Amino acid sequence: MYSRLSGHIACALGLATAISLTGVARAADVQTTGTPGSAGATTTIDGKQLPTPDPKFGGVIKDDALKSKAWWAPRIVPPKDAPNVLLIITDDAGFGVPSTFGGVIPTPTMDRIANDGLRFNNFHSTALCSPTRAALITGRNHHSAGFGVISEQSTGFPGYNSIISKDKATIGRILLDNGYATSWFGKDHNTPAFEASQAGPFDQWPTGMGFEYFYGFVGGDANQWQPNLFRNTTQIYPFEGKPGWNLVTGMADDAIDYLNRLNQTVPDKPFFMKYAPGATHAPHHPTKEWVEKISAMHLFDGGYNKLRDQIFENQKKLGVIPQDTQLEPWPANVLKNWDDLKPEEKKLFIKQAEIFAAYAAYSDHEIGRVIQTIADMGKLDNTLIIYINGDNGTSAEGGPLGTPNEVAFFNGINEMPVKEQMKWYDAWGTEQTYNHMSAGWSWAFDTPFTWFKQNASKLGGVGQNMAVSWPAHIKDKGGLRDQFMHVIDVVPTILEVTGIPAPETVDGIKQAPIEGTSFAYTFDKKNANASSRHKTQYFEMFGQWALYNDGWLLSTKVNRAPWEAFGAANPDPLNNQVLELYDLNKDFSQSNDIASQNPDKVKQMKKLFVAEAKKYQVFPMDASVAGRLVAPRPNITAGRTEFTYTHPMVGLPQGDSPSILNSSYTITADIEVPEGGAEGMILTSGGRFAGYGFYLLKGKPVFLWNLIDLKRIKWEGPDALAPGKHVVEFDFKYDGLGVGTLAFNNMTGLGQSGTGTLKVDGKVVDTKAMQRTLPMILQWDESFDIGSDTLTGVNDADYLPAFALTAKLNKLTLKVDRPTLSEDDVKKLENAEAIAVDGRPIHHVQPGPQ
Repeated sequence: MYSRLSGHIACALGLATAISLTGVARAADVQTTGTPGSAGATTTIDGKQLPTPDPKFGGVIKDDALKSKAWWAPRIVPPKDAPNVLLIITDDAGFGVPSTFGGVIPTPTMDRIANDGLRFNNFHSTALCSPTRAALITGRNHHSAGFGVISEQSTGFPGYNSIISKDKATIGRILLDNGYATSWFGKDHNTPAFEASQAGPFDQWPTGMGFEYFYGFVGGDANQWQPNLFRNTTQIYPFEGKPGWNLVTGMADDAIDYLNRLNQTVPDKPFFMKYAPGATHAPHHPTKEWVEKISAMHLFDGGYNKLRDQIFENQKKLGVIPQDTQLEPWPANVLKNWDDLKPEEKKLFIKQAEIFAAYAAYSDHEIGRVIQTIADMGKLDNTLIIYINGDNGTSAEGGPLGTPNEVAFFNGINEMPVKEQMKWYDAWGTEQTYNHMSAGWSWAFDTPFTWFKQNASKLGGVGQNMAVSWPAHIKDKGGLRDQFMHVIDVVPTILEVTGIPAPETVDGIKQAPIEGTSFAYTFDKKNANASSRHKTQYFEMFGQWALYNDGWLLSTKVNRAPWEAFGAANPDPLNNQVLELYDLNKDFSQSNDIASQNPDKVKQMKKLFVAEAKKYQVFPMDASVAGRLVAPRPNITAGRTEFTYTHPMVGLPQGDSPSILNSSYTITADIEVPEGGAEGMILTSGGRFAGYGFYLLKGKPVFLWNLIDLKRIKWEGPDALAPGKHVVEFDFKYDGLGVGTLAFNNMTGLGQSGTGTLKVDGKVVDTKAMQRTLPMILQWDESFDIGSDTLTGVNDADYLPAFALTAKLNKLTLKVDRPTLSEDDVKKLENAEAIAVDGRPIHHVQPGPQ
């Protein structure tokens, strides 16, 4: 339904309206249609206060209805001719990925948008997923929006708590209250990880942030074959019983159905749709059809060095980079040259790249189906389509060798031997893998820039590209725009073209200023070569930072590759840096450091960065990466050490469930076995790629740890449980010091050894030691389940989900005993050498400037 009326209704029809440069009437000039008080009357609003106040009743009320006059508040509608908006953002894709900007991966949908509209080659992200997405939907910098890092690493500071504050209403909320139908499809990485359970609150879910309809997953990544999928706030399982089902197609199908339903119900109501596929974030999960298409093209047989050169030449031919752009030498000190690889490495790496490319091409194709639906409705001419390639540069989190299991990277295994990986060669990209590719491909896919996702000081981390079409208004079809732009510029652009102002208050809360700058001026051909209106922009991620100012870029020298995430952090990321300076007006690819020739400019730019950092909540800067994954957060388990359950329950996300990592713990189940025996899951958390399970297998009690799909450790009772009541217990004594060591920039407390004991009715039936335990995470997109197992299981050899428990669960208790540091521990840590999660001394923390 349309929203209700503003308190500022025009009294007569035919009110003259001022028209903006884009041809859309401004909301400040209130427009009405129909007879005031009639059921068909509509109005725009001035948009200053959201929701707009209810109007005064305009009818007549007497003692009886026959002498009274009914009066309906007009429905709120957007300004006349306001366009539909389709906002597309892909995941983990650098500048050189799409064919639209010289890449070898076919992206005909993005090509279509660019050829029917404009290409933008100077568009920027924040260098990481949810920070970019928070900036995208709020029009504010990522720290201003509380997303200095992803929510899974959030800390208790305003710029890093992963909470979009109430004074920063999203574009969804603004458009919704101005009469738009709003929806969000795909990735939602802006719901705090500690507010993602069915206990709520839901105000930071898409439906609570102004998006009336949500179909997608909550979190950073998702198994595309069996995703943690939601419709609004309810988990759904559309893949059950459908072999080959894939979310890339599934969300396109749902978006198309949504558009058709909306069009048939209220065809004149404009829509705003955020469309955010999981591609090409790991795991790379394309369908077999797309793998075969890409493999047949043999795009990567020559290796990543040649691929980089090919993309670079393509970019020059297309004219999407300046002809004098320089390509830096291959970073042989970071990544091997292709010719130095062994034959087995080449074979594996080619497979990795083909799967990634198939995933990208597949996703672009499905986006094309959504766009074609809009065209088939006859609505394409007045639909603004913004297609952003990547929320950051290409990910190198697969490390130099790639991995069949991204969860391994997040637990400190960043260079799994190729011989080990080859076990998954034939299954690469299927539901048996959570795969990522060699960082050599990632470097090539960021051409002409260097470095990757996470590296905020390098254009390989923040340099994206974009295609925009709006056939009724953009006439310079196929044109190129090179003005500097940032993801925070999208919201003010949408507001300008829709004729809707940024609100002054929302829900009674004064709104913070929009921090981006509209780029709608570039839609006019006469402004093709106009100066950029976005003059200054800071960048910061994990203590690496940069400042753009009118063509100049001050940036920190990269001191950590993305896969080096598990060591001690730079203790002074503001000052303990080597600073570089670039003139991007002459150096498109950030290749010529001129800091030594311009020391005064460096000082001036650093001073300006500090001012911007203070203004936008960047401080306190924190260079830690992995350490923040296990930092305490205000989830529903905070402060608790004992958890009791008496009923089956599934779907409790990792961020809101009890964590037993780096701790001692006891899990006790009071169950009743029926005649004939029992089997099934008592408790599990995680899944195929990391996690644990406590279950009955052919009647025997089992506790199993799945150590990132490389090793499984199983405790098992010798006999099936007889009918009747039993108490089964698993007790684990952890040998390490726990997460307290992180306060000393030391990771030795994590992932240490321990001993597990399985008991039945008080009797020990199995004891085993674990030499190493998981230090950081279980599988993020799998949940904490009681009484059955959703999505994937922790051991396919034992069972397949749902594996419902056939015994009666009377009571399940989980007690966690987290280590505390003694005075002696503290003294030792204060004098200790920095140590990584693998127990090795840290040597890659960059020294101060020399």
